[in-house]
Amino acid sequence: MIQRFDVGPRMSEMAVHNGVVYLAGQIAENSSDSICGQTQQVLDAIDKLLAEAGTDKSKILRAQIFLKDVTDFEAMNRVWDGWVVPGHTPPRATVQAELANPHWLIEIVVTAAV
Repeated sequence: MIQRFDVGPRMSEMAVHNGVVYLAGQIAENSSDSICGQTQQVLDAIDKLLAEAGTDKSKILRAQIFLKDVTDFEAMNRVWDGWVVPGHTPPRATVQAELANPHWLIEIVVTAAV
């Protein structure tokens, strides 16, 4: 069985299947924030979605991070490092990418176990 959450005409915000949670790419609600502010917003959104699925960030299996500008890597990592659970840091990839909205500085995709 596949559970879908916040289903829209184009995509769902999250799907759960066979004990695995798949999140859509998360972006900041307030795109006027700095990379640190946008990163924190995205991580807060991830926390909320994972809780809705009955899991949390300690069970993240994989994270994919898309940065508008790779020069934001260190600042983003400072926020990330304060958020992840020590001893439960997930495998992760970070790339520079042209995001769908020019005001977005970061988008994160997460897969987690329930």
